[in-house]
Amino acid sequence: MKLALVGIGGAGSRLVDTIRGVETAGDRKLCYGHLLTVDISRTVDDEFDHVPPEKHVTIGDTHREVDSGVDGDQDLAVEISRTDFPEIHRTLDSIPMRKLDGVLVVAGLGGGTGSGAGAVLVERLQDMYDKPVYVLGVLPGEHEGGRPALNAARSLRSLVPAADSVLLFDNDRWVSGSDADTDADDNDGYARANRELASRIVTLFARENTDPESIGANTMDSSDLIRTLSPGGVASIGYAETDLDDGGGFLSWLRSLLPGGGDDDSDEPTDAVKIQSLVRQALNSRLTLPCEVSSAERALVVLSGPPEELSRRGFESARQWLEEETETVEVLAGDDPRAGASTVSAVVLLSNVTEVPRIDSLQRRAVEHEGAGENEDRNGTADPVQATDESD
Repeated sequence: MKLALVGIGGAGSRLVDTIRGVETAGDRKLCYGHLLTVDISRTVDDEFDHVPPEKHVTIGDTHREVDSGVDGDQDLAVEISRTDFPEIHRTLDSIPMRKLDGVLVVAGLGGGTGSGAGAVLVERLQDMYDKPVYVLGVLPGEHEGGRPALNAARSLRSLVPAADSVLLFDNDRWVSGSDADTDADDNDGYARANRELASRIVTLFARENTDPESIGANTMDSSDLIRTLSPGGVASIGYAETDLDDGGGFLSWLRSLLPGGGDDDSDEPTDAVKIQSLVRQALNSRLTLPCEVSSAERALVVLSGPPEELSRRGFESARQWLEEETETVEVLAGDDPRAGASTVSAVVLLSNVTEVPRIDSLQRRAVEHEGAGENEDRNGTADPVQATDESD
């Protein structure tokens, strides 16, 4: 799938830089260099490794209330992004959207810029293009306090109905307590979390393969991903990977774990078991967003590795198992053949999950922060971001 990457705010821009780095380091292609980062500041951020200067847009630099950012002020970010949107639009015009399958907007939802300007940008992109607009949003940690929780809660109420799907990443599950207490700009824990998330995004979405001999009958394409994400709502990603050994490959490794696994007559059942084991690990490991798996409306699993290690029977077995776990028949399964790969991996996408304790706690924290103030509605949840100017 070919996606334009658009990073909003400091966190979103750093993550786009990391995703592009993972893409260029391997043979998978995702954005093909079609990317853009946007931040609100009086100074230009030039610390990116993989985002060219001409692909970074600084807005709000002449606004009297802006210094190094908006200091968590979501409404100020909304105002500036509306006013300065022509600056963003000019750079967007350089991206050949007609050649792409969609757009992935990347933002930290606890910050003022990511949560405020991100909501504005998604609304504008939906008006401008007839391609899917997805969001990759990073939730703030509990330690960050009430204001980031309020920003995230408000932005989710705007982004979920506006975007074609919102993929979420919960920092609390990925950044240790000691790392969480230090600034994200210079923090190994956050950098590791960004790399983990970036690898999952590239593995899930980057399906391009120029070697005809390695394209399998079960190979995923962009339509499978679009179909899985089409219900909208919130999505979560699971991932598992294992190294291939030098003495018989992945099958022999997994066979050794089974009773009687060394017997030749165990070859047939081993194939199904090895796929199920990897998919089970992906689903039961750290999801990008912890959720009740059975609340997903649709699911997708992609298995990646050398073609000889992947089989049709294994795919069907994995699909059936995932149907049972998610309690849905809307499950797609396919492969991503990687000739010469030294690992076999499984990535699972859960679409439109509805039972997410982390979002519930985020909403409660937001309401507590706001108290009985003007941003609480009848349901006790934070009001959405007013991304669209009512005078438009």
